[in-house]
Amino acid sequence: MIEFTQMSRPPRAVADDHVLPFAVEALDVRGRIVRLGPVVDAILSRHDYPTHVAQVLAEAIALTALLGSSLKFDGRFTLQTKTDGPISMLVVDYSTPDRMRAYASFDAAAVETAIASGRGSPAELLGRGHLAMTVDQGSETNSYQGLVALEGEGLEEAAHGYFQQSEQIPTRVRLAVAEMLTRDPGQPPRHAWRAGGILAQFLPQSQARIRHRDLHPGDAPEGIALPSDDDDAWTEASSLVATVEDLELTDPGLGAERLLFRLFHERGVRVFEPQPIVDRCRCGRERIARLLSQFSAEDVSHMTVDGRIEVTCEFCSTRYQFDPTELQ
Repeated sequence: MIEFTQMSRPPRAVADDHVLPFAVEALDVRGRIVRLGPVVDAILSRHDYPTHVAQVLAEAIALTALLGSSLKFDGRFTLQTKTDGPISMLVVDYSTPDRMRAYASFDAAAVETAIASGRGSPAELLGRGHLAMTVDQGSETNSYQGLVALEGEGLEEAAHGYFQQSEQIPTRVRLAVAEMLTRDPGQPPRHAWRAGGILAQFLPQSQARIRHRDLHPGDAPEGIALPSDDDDAWTEASSLVATVEDLELTDPGLGAERLLFRLFHERGVRVFEPQPIVDRCRCGRERIARLLSQFSAEDVSHMTVDGRIEVTCEFCSTRYQFDPTELQ
């Protein structure tokens, strides 16, 4: 754990593909900041998404990293949208302690039409529907799912709506995506994706900063005292997070620790051990074989083409081939 005071400077830079937890104790704020480089680039490049689709999915990946990395147990966090827009579905899956995978389902013609008509913003490409956040702690426990309506806004606004309605914890989220030109020695230049995000929450311990709300506190236990979102400390912290620019969240030359110092050095910010994020799918030949073996002989026959069954993972695009006799 490293603590920045008003007079100190960040001693090191956290590498890409890590989530960095932090706390601003003077403001009763805790949060996380994520910087994604090779991980998000690998996920997006694997599918060769159109630029606008890749940007929306990259935002969802950054948001999932911020939320999923908060799990304190072995499990999975899944973010999924289902909407009527050109991008009909996003699925991002985070498995503890560090595995991430994602894919998008979209209508290519509808995406092109929307962009050509000037309706290519992330909110317009998503359209209307809902955003689901699911926490799965394993087969022996019940899953928890929170839903928030998507009504023509982006993922940042949807996240704010979720915490306001379901958790009633004052929360501020900023997300950013960038496509950068990179050049490896001896190789032609190529475009590489980057994404970043910061999440801050007001979690006061002082009773003076807590009040009972008139509204039902969503999923919080009955009678719980919740923080006020008009507290001066939260107003200050929220305003500082709102000033973060996209470039600051995606610039490879500006480390996460230095950005936090830039935001909160007057108050003092404490950072904790960074949590790595890796690009790793949960699919596998044995897992898919077990799934296929549950189908009837008639279904297996319908899936068989030229004596083989081929399955492609939507997340990582890996292709698996099976002899139908393997499934008997």
